[in-house]
Amino acid sequence: MTGRIDARGLLCPLPVLRLRKSLLALPPGACVTLIATDRAAMIDVPHFCAEAGHVLIATREAAPGEVEYTVQRGPDA
Repeated sequence: MTGRIDARGLLCPLPVLRLRKSLLALPPGACVTLIATDRAAMIDVPHFCAEAGHVLIATREAAPGEVEYTVQRGPDA
């Protein structure tokens, strides 16, 4: 199961809050892709994953100024 979150144009902490809400609604092992334009997300998303027990599978530039984060929900979230 995968989901997609469009957080383009949103500023910290909204991209991570949307990611958190989406992950909580999914079973462990499910993946979510977050697209964000906020530069702070480069720090916030990996930190959130490490603290909450999720796995940051991939980070890539989706378009100029847009970064795509693929996160797998952890078992203890």
